[in-house]
Amino acid sequence: MCCAGIAVAGTESDVRTIAAAVDNHYNHLRSLQAEFTEIYRGNGMERTESGTLWLKKARKMRWEYRSPREKLFLTDGQDAWFYVPGEQQARREPFRKLEDLRSPLGFLLGKTKLEKELQGLSLAPDMPPVTSGNVLLRGVPKGMEDQISQVLLEIQPGYQIARIMLEGVDGSVTEYRFSQQKENVSVSDERFRFSPPPGVETIESDFGQ
Repeated sequence: MCCAGIAVAGTESDVRTIAAAVDNHYNHLRSLQAEFTEIYRGNGMERTESGTLWLKKARKMRWEYRSPREKLFLTDGQDAWFYVPGEQQARREPFRKLEDLRSPLGFLLGKTKLEKELQGLSLAPDMPPVTSGNVLLRGVPKGMEDQISQVLLEIQPGYQIARIMLEGVDGSVTEYRFSQQKENVSVSDERFRFSPPPGVETIESDFGQ
């Protein structure tokens, strides 16, 4: 790694070196907090949402959306929940059946191995990074081939993931940008548990996208 960014020459060994460095970075973390922006483009529309993300070993995550409206997506590693404050229903699904596009991030801490999770992992020199000095990797998430044609990971110096872009087989694009990343923050397991408010019905659901 050089001072301005990640030094790469475009060979297979470079891809493996970068992937291994990303794996090593996240596998040593116990928790992560970041601000996120989610951008969706597809079906003739574009939607931008933002909020705060928490990740914690093992497979715990909480996506707390604030803009343009509040909503909550979280999992304790067993069950995943989706709830919009004020609505009369909360959706629940077993984590092992979850095919939501956010779910791969649940594996970041503790067991990351990009070469195993992404088929055909390679550099993406044809795609410009959002931030100069960053490097993009591309691959196809295993087990999600019916949904995702490719995923792009933008890696910043320090081997943090700054952006994830998922291209759907339907031509849609879902992009997550991360900022203000705080590593090994103190976060209680209670933050990843959800109890429906009084009067809110629980329905079993397939979140999808």
